Amino acid sequence: MLIGLDVGGTHTDAVLLSKKGLKRKIKVLTDPSDLFNTVLSGLDLLLDNIDPLDVKRIVLSTTLTTNAVVQQRIDPVGIIVSSGPGIDPRLFRTGNHYFPVAGSIDHRGRERSPVDPAEIRTIAKILKKEGIKHVGVIGKFSPRNPCHELQIQALLAKDFSKIFLGHHVSGNLNFPRRIATVHLNTAVYSMHKKFFHAVKRSLEQQGIKAPIQILKADGGTMNLESSMDFPGQTILSGPAASVMGAIGYAPKDQDVLVLDIGGTTTDIAILVKQAPLLEPVGIGRGIYKSLIRSLKTYSKGLGGDSHVRVENGAITIGPDRSGPAMAFGGLHPTPTDAMVVLGLMEAENKESSLGGMADIADKLGTTPLKAAQTIFQTACARIVEEAIKIVDRINRKPVYTVHEFLEGYRIQPRKILLLGGPAPYFANEIERQSGIETQAVPACSVANAIGAALARTTCEVSLLADTELGIVAAPEEDFKEPISKSYTEEDVIERAYALLSEKALKSGSSPDDLEVEVIEFQKFNIVRKFSTQGKIFRAKLQVKPGLIKGYDQVYTQLNKNNDGTPSGAEC
Repeated sequence: MLIGLDVGGTHTDAVLLSKKGLKRKIKVLTDPSDLFNTVLSGLDLLLDNIDPLDVKRIVLSTTLTTNAVVQQRIDPVGIIVSSGPGIDPRLFRTGNHYFPVAGSIDHRGRERSPVDPAEIRTIAKILKKEGIKHVGVIGKFSPRNPCHELQIQALLAKDFSKIFLGHHVSGNLNFPRRIATVHLNTAVYSMHKKFFHAVKRSLEQQGIKAPIQILKADGGTMNLESSMDFPGQTILSGPAASVMGAIGYAPKDQDVLVLDIGGTTTDIAILVKQAPLLEPVGIGRGIYKSLIRSLKTYSKGLGGDSHVRVENGAITIGPDRSGPAMAFGGLHPTPTDAMVVLGLMEAENKESSLGGMADIADKLGTTPLKAAQTIFQTACARIVEEAIKIVDRINRKPVYTVHEFLEGYRIQPRKILLLGGPAPYFANEIERQSGIETQAVPACSVANAIGAALARTTCEVSLLADTELGIVAAPEEDFKEPISKSYTEEDVIERAYALLSEKALKSGSSPDDLEVEVIEFQKFNIVRKFSTQGKIFRAKLQVKPGLIKGYDQVYTQLNKNNDGTPSGAEC
């Protein structure tokens, strides 16, 4: 059996799956200050009368790091940058504790100027005095030769509890984005560490000994121990779970819009013939433009619990959430309250929702029922409008899925899949306004947890071979070995495949799920004095994102038991 856990900012969802289908689903409130008991309470309910030794795999997704970045609740960290001549690293400052330093490596991996140990020791004293515990180190060409990053790490090691290195977090040469990537990994580390230990303690208390995986932004998983070195990979883990939770219901021959309607936001994604779209460079959120590989998702600050107001005689919804709906003890009207008043969903405290709608109605000069109708239709219209804008925006650029580049392809959604607790109540109105067939997926309130549980372990490897220098290297994997001038394209792919397979298995992959593909390959001749002196090969291979094998019956069972989730039904 498998467990999927989706730890959100408001609720934690948990599912127990067997090869025959969904056995149990649980939803509990998340207490960010006590994640141990949050996870433990969910597991207590999920595993009642279940032998924990029957659990063979656990996958977690979380929005905690995403929320921390969006709300600017991340730790101050030290960033040390070595670039040498050329682009000025001060242009990419990430905070107050940011230090460009001496030393440079060129694009071939050769040292041009050395590190200054005295400078690094002085910076270490400054950072320690200001209470900084975690540091990131980035060299401009460290993916070609990480020696300077390693020297700086050695000089800092005794003074700081965690040091992140640029060549480990990404093998790509985009210097500004690698700075941002290291900064994000360093800044969310302490929060992720707290999450890591809370989950481990909760599982140990339950007697669960199964491997623990965590969902990454690209829709794949890695083991929990590995995530401690790459905590930034969990940013956008929650939206990735939405996409993975929808794949099993998407037609194989159509483009599909995926809308995950939560309490605070609606996450929007697109599937092209069941394949998620990919951010070809990496996550971009606000000021952070990173190299963290991710699915292409968008968030709209509008959900079931969004704060509804009247401003200048018109309805505004969100983007803030000021607590739960009034029907569930909140103080401000929300779209959920509108749905309660309209009879789309039930709640014990309908009178509170009516009071909230009456306040809105007074300001609009209408009745509470008409105010509720306006709020509900406006919420649906805003979601549809944002989804259409996103499709138009994507169609202005080349389209990348997790499997291929689609040149000249135009996305034309023929179906909308809804996830999230409020999804079934929105389905009919979104279909009416969009003109597109709309369906709330089965078990939509825990679809994220199901998607996480069934996601395949993914990873990638970048390899550089230089026959003139006689070196083949994958700095991200701490791999380097000598080669001869006769090293070939086939040798490069074979070595990269071996490194990728080893990495995937260490990260928790099953040999049955190792679907490998080459996603980038370049070859250059080194010519001097009209003579070829050698060749440079660059290759990048990945394990394809997707769903693990052997659990097809989960979606078969859920589809069989689904009644179409008409408005007002439980999903």
